[in-house]
Amino acid sequence: MKMEKTRKNYNLLIGIIALLAVIAVVAVTGYIVSKPKPAVIQGQAEATEYRVSGKVPGRIVRFYADEGDMVCKGDTLAEIDSPEVRAKLAQAMAVKSAAEAQKEKALAGARQEQIAGAYELWQQALANEEIMEKSFSRVSRLYEQNVVSAQKYDETEARYKAAKAMSAAAKSQYDMAAGGARKEDRDAAAALAEQAAGALAEVESYLGELYLTAPADGIISARFPKAGELVGQGAPVMAVTDLDDMWFTFNIREDMLCGLNIGDELTVTVPALGNACYRTRVSHMSVLQSYATWRATKDTGGYDARTFEVRSVPEEKIDGLLPGMTAIAIGGGRAAR
Repeated sequence: MKMEKTRKNYNLLIGIIALLAVIAVVAVTGYIVSKPKPAVIQGQAEATEYRVSGKVPGRIVRFYADEGDMVCKGDTLAEIDSPEVRAKLAQAMAVKSAAEAQKEKALAGARQEQIAGAYELWQQALANEEIMEKSFSRVSRLYEQNVVSAQKYDETEARYKAAKAMSAAAKSQYDMAAGGARKEDRDAAAALAEQAAGALAEVESYLGELYLTAPADGIISARFPKAGELVGQGAPVMAVTDLDDMWFTFNIREDMLCGLNIGDELTVTVPALGNACYRTRVSHMSVLQSYATWRATKDTGGYDARTFEVRSVPEEKIDGLLPGMTAIAIGGGRAAR
């Protein structure tokens, strides 16, 4: 009886120990399962993108780069054909030539034949004045002696004054021909020539816009029209992405920021590049203005949470990183660093 009682106590002890072990295993498992996992903050890689467009409308003649090609700043990317620009160039050149001719005419003055003709007319007027002066002198003496009538005297005096006026007019015409154009006329002609030169320079600048060049080093990420299609003024033709200027963008709810500030370090992983961790530095934080970034009070249990856009820049260049790749920061704010 004693041995049987001892066996029963032993079996009870084993059962209790087993029960405690089961309880312990369940408790540990429950703790592990219910342990809060760190928040996974997902974002994406972005880069500076330049839209290549022209100042003049026209038709795409040819492309000199395809999508995916690496280009350097200043490389020719596309050529645009614009008959309107060539027509304006011809007009501007014609206007400039006409303005230059008017300027030369104003500076050169009258032709030598015109000057010589004006001089001859002046001399003719002088000779006529001299004759009329002598006639008036004779008639004056006779009038004083009462030989001629007063009417004859008046007629002779009038012809003498007319001859004198004609001589003065002929001399002014000669002086004007010999002196050339007035200073105001020369200045006006020079200003018109400069205006025409400026218009020509403007049209020639448009000629340079017919060849679109890369604004920066990068990769051709998009090509919008096809060869032969018409493009308007300012319409984008190609997109150049600068892979040396990249960053990560995360949209983080404010209750997950946990004191994250500009300049703080943020560790990021890129699934497309493996499990490596990359150190980045927060460079920008701003609230998103869209209504969709709000979180209702009844969902959060206390207040309306807004979403912030957070940008972080890699401290070193990440090989193989391309715009659009998914980036993950485990935990928000200080927990993600």
